[in-house]
Amino acid sequence: QVQLVESGGGLVQAGDSLRLSCAASGRTFSSLAMGWFRQAPGKEREFVAAISWEGGSTSYKDSVKDRFTISRDNAKNTVLLQMNSLKPEDTAVYYCAAARNFATMSVPGTAISYWGKGTRVTVSS
Repeated sequence: QVQLVESGGGLVQAGDSLRLSCAASGRTFSSLAMGWFRQAPGKEREFVAAISWEGGSTSYKDSVKDRFTISRDNAKNTVLLQMNSLKPEDTAVYYCAAARNFATMSVPGTAISYWGKGTRVTVSS
């Protein structure tokens, strides 16, 4: 069993930066691919970024590719999402996720093993 707890959300202005953290508990964390998803008001949850279990591979939603960076520290059981140049359209609840298959994390409807409860990010214009 893995528990995920997100932090770092908040209210910022367009152009600002935020860093989201995901603290994981459980022995299997280092063997799981990790990712971030988000859900904006009135929209479905969507993939944002993912990182493979050893940190060697990453993938991003096209609209965040040059602005967001995902990283992980397996020694500390944490995953980070550095978000720069934030835009109002980045406003959403951001969820940390763990999955067994990194390659399919960006596929809609992919199997996610564990979810966090989310942290809200609001970007004002």
